[in-house]
Amino acid sequence: MCVCCGRQRPFTYVGPVYAVEELGRRLCPWCVADGQAASLFDAQFTEVGWRVPDDVAAEVTEEVLQRTPGFAGWQQERWLHHCGDAAEFHGPVGAAELAAFPDALECVRLEVRGDGGWSAEQVEGYVQSLSKDGQPTAYLFRCRRCGAHLAYSDFV
Repeated sequence: MCVCCGRQRPFTYVGPVYAVEELGRRLCPWCVADGQAASLFDAQFTEVGWRVPDDVAAEVTEEVLQRTPGFAGWQQERWLHHCGDAAEFHGPVGAAELAAFPDALECVRLEVRGDGGWSAEQVEGYVQSLSKDGQPTAYLFRCRRCGAHLAYSDFV
């Protein structure tokens, strides 16, 4: 039974919910998608700590925060953007899955190199250690406008 709409639903939203009231596993995905849950409980489904590029409209940010199911990561989740829009989240990936998306693989390499101090061998070793079901993990996104694949990695 959804605590927002009061209807018995075949599915329950199991992702993160940031609200004063404890709403875990008590909302239906329909109330998340239409914004009713965010409005009624002043809830968000993605943490606000992520960086939003300047070319992304406030309405896009609002849609991600208040009407898009979130996902759980090892640390603070980030929602990726491309072409002035929020990207589609496609799920956790490891090295094997990431190999099929060279553009996303390069995003992870750049991210790791950007932290500084890692040799090329260390970067490749880290990339090859990515695990879909363990850690470190990468999270795959796809640009809704141009189709580019993006990713970032995360570990405890």
